[in-house]
Amino acid sequence: MKNNIFRISVCPRCGQTYTAPPATARDGSGPICPDCGTREALESIGVDTAEQDKIIDTIHRCQRGCGYEH
Repeated sequence: MKNNIFRISVCPRCGQTYTAPPATARDGSGPICPDCGTREALESIGVDTAEQDKIIDTIHRCQRGCGYEH
């Protein structure tokens, strides 16, 4: 039987707790939450904050619908 053990981490950038695998900060400062990693990637290609919010909301809805919640 597989045990599902989740590690709870706190993002140093936004303070959010998360259990999903971390992203790596582009500035080399270490692990950050998946949302901050997504924001960094989107920001690097010029996506504004309002559009980032919509994209992250879509990702969260998909994860809930797929049964993938960390």
